[in-house]
Amino acid sequence: MLNLVLFGPPGAGKGTQSEKIIEKYKLVHLSTGDLLRSQIQAGTELGLKAKTLMDQGILVPDEVVIGMIDTKLSENKEAAGFIFDGFPRTVKQAEALDQLLASYEESITVMVALNVPDEELKKRLLNRGQTSGRPDDQDEEKIKTRIHEYNSKTAPVAEYYRQQDKFVPIEGVGAIEEIFDGICGAIEHK
Repeated sequence: MLNLVLFGPPGAGKGTQSEKIIEKYKLVHLSTGDLLRSQIQAGTELGLKAKTLMDQGILVPDEVVIGMIDTKLSENKEAAGFIFDGFPRTVKQAEALDQLLASYEESITVMVALNVPDEELKKRLLNRGQTSGRPDDQDEEKIKTRIHEYNSKTAPVAEYYRQQDKFVPIEGVGAIEEIFDGICGAIEHK
C-alpha cells in the first residue's frame, strides 16, 4: 500500500498535484481542508467550531482531525493507498498518524514536500481567492498568518520524516508536469 504525505504551505500546489497523483496511483485523497469544509458546509457542530478557528487562521485540534481520518481509513480498507493532503501539520499529529496507521498495520511510505517562496504563495493565494470565493484566500493578513503558522508549526514535521528517511523535497515552482514528474520520481524511488 502506498501512503503518501503531500506537504507544503497553503498555495504550494498540493491540490493540483493531488489530483494527478490520485489519478496515476489510484489513491484515496484525504484532504483535511476538504473534510473540514464539508463539515462547515453541513453546519455540523464540528464544522462550526472549525470555522471559528479557521477564520482566525488557527489550526483545528488534533483529536478532531485524527478522528475524521480514522473514519476515512475504515471506510476505504480496500484502497491502494492514501494521499494525506494538509496533514500532518505538527510533529504530534505525525506521531498520532503513525499510531493510527500502525493500528491498520500500515505506515507512511514517503513525504513529498513542495517548496515555494512566501511571496509566490501570497500571490497564488490571492489569485485563488478571486476565483474560488474562499474568504481565507482573499485577506492578505489571514494569508500571512497562515504562512506563519505553517512555517512555525508545520515545518518541523519535515524533520520528523527526514529522521525516518521518508522526506523528499520537490521544487514547487515551475511547470505543473515537471513538478509532477519530480513527485512521481520520489514515489517510485521509495
